Amino acid sequence: MSTGVVLDPRFMEHQPGRGHPERPERIAVLVEMLERQAGLVRVEPRPATADEITLVHDGAYYEDVARTRERSYYAFDADTPVSARSFDTARLAAGGVLTLIDEVMAGHVRNGFALVRPPGHHAEPNRAMGFCLFNNAAIGAEYLRAHHGLQRVLIMDWDVHHGNGTQHRFERDPGVLYISTHQYPYYPGTGALDEVGAGDGEGYTINLPFPPGFGDAEYGEAFRTVIAPIVLQYEPEFVLISAGFDPHVADPLAGMEVTERGFASMARTLLGLADRTAAGRCVAVLEGGYDLRALRDCSAAVLTELRGQAEPADEFATASRAGPLLDAVRRVQGRYWRW
Repeated sequence: MSTGVVLDPRFMEHQPGRGHPERPERIAVLVEMLERQAGLVRVEPRPATADEITLVHDGAYYEDVARTRERSYYAFDADTPVSARSFDTARLAAGGVLTLIDEVMAGHVRNGFALVRPPGHHAEPNRAMGFCLFNNAAIGAEYLRAHHGLQRVLIMDWDVHHGNGTQHRFERDPGVLYISTHQYPYYPGTGALDEVGAGDGEGYTINLPFPPGFGDAEYGEAFRTVIAPIVLQYEPEFVLISAGFDPHVADPLAGMEVTERGFASMARTLLGLADRTAAGRCVAVLEGGYDLRALRDCSAAVLTELRGQAEPADEFATASRAGPLLDAVRRVQGRYWRW
């Protein structure tokens, strides 16, 4: 079965201003990259409705963002400026994720990648922040439950920044397992090891706060020895990936050392888990990634994995330094999961 992709030049219409790292050129390089890709099904995005967006966001906040259509420039905070077309672009990004989810759930494609902007995982129910307006992955998870009747959804967030908005939306909800690997301490300051959820959702938030310098070997060990065992116990019916490529060694906003090969390995692990628990149903959603060449090459590597066209890979030659941190994760999460 084929792989679907959402990518539309209209995603360039969100203009945060000259010099902003979350710039329209991020989409331009992906449009160029996709022209060289074969065997993909192009999925046309649609704007998400107000009812769909308010599955996650407050109605008053939705209206606040909508009112920016009347302004050529407005800043929700120092990091999150918008232009007159930003609201419509953000609706199209969220709707693109939902359209791709529908295609997967209908069996028209096996999996897919929503190459959308602006990103979403920092957006809180009532607040824009960190370049994000609407939380695309969180909206996707709620849509899967509200419109497709699923009960267990995984959001795996490998962006270099912790997805505070996603965690806060689901931290009391066992219906969504949220797992995050991220540089720590770093923006936005959340994502400590002991943030495990609360109430009925206790144990369904897993944070792996990595120090700067971790790369392919460390991420690979974390996915194999911590993340995979937890996911298999949870048995998600759908896998969503908040796919930020800012842990790449070339990214200007962070200090990680992941390469294209590392992202391919992470995607391969998650696709194998989706095959075992979710009938292969998996959608990646673009988050960060601010070196244009790295963004292009990493997106292409993940698409190759989604299509099942990657060559078998050897283990990473570099020894992992993640052992002590992963032991700490196991101690904290051992109340909820088995190893």
